[in-house]
Amino acid sequence: MQRKRIALIAMAIFLPVAGLEAHAYEDGDFQVWHTEEQEFNLSKGWKMPVQEEFRYGGNAGELYYHHYDAGLAYDVNRNLTVGAFYRQIYEGENGKFKPEYQPHIDATPKWEIYGFRFENRNRLDYKLYDDRREDKLQYRNRILMRLPWKFTSFNIQPYASNEVFFWLNGAVFRRDRFDAGVSIDLVKHLKGEVYYRLQSTKKSGRWTDYNILGMKLKVSF
Repeated sequence: MQRKRIALIAMAIFLPVAGLEAHAYEDGDFQVWHTEEQEFNLSKGWKMPVQEEFRYGGNAGELYYHHYDAGLAYDVNRNLTVGAFYRQIYEGENGKFKPEYQPHIDATPKWEIYGFRFENRNRLDYKLYDDRREDKLQYRNRILMRLPWKFTSFNIQPYASNEVFFWLNGAVFRRDRFDAGVSIDLVKHLKGEVYYRLQSTKKSGRWTDYNILGMKLKVSF
């Protein structure tokens, strides 16, 4: 019971409030992204992650994006995890939140070198729209490195990652994300992350950068 109370308090601290209408933001915009995830352990090797994420732009003053994501993941062995998921996205445009439907599959090889832990997530997603936009097939590749050191009783562990995004309709390199952050064991079954993200996106031949403060809470059952 005490553990559940602590988890609820932690969720409330990071819980986002309602936002305003969204639009495209200027180069260098400061944003806040907040993610909550619940992971249910099923039979041996099988897990069901459920995720919700909110993104605030315009110097973190406007809610312009949120998504819900759920699926199944399977640990083939200690060095490989695969999964199939569905993501429901709502993104603001001209004062309205437009839906996007995105099934995706993941394959994540993992390895360790001198205590440094690496993950290389390969994601293929299919982006479907309600409006006249052409459906898109996208490939994402993220390589993540966790340092071998942990600090304090909360097991604070630094990490860094970089992810690239490609439209497969035309083989277009469209986005790059660099993260630097720490993971934290808050209490048993509740973990947190705080990170800085530099996201660079190419649109109409022009690159736009966002500086993002990210926060994540994950509860395991």
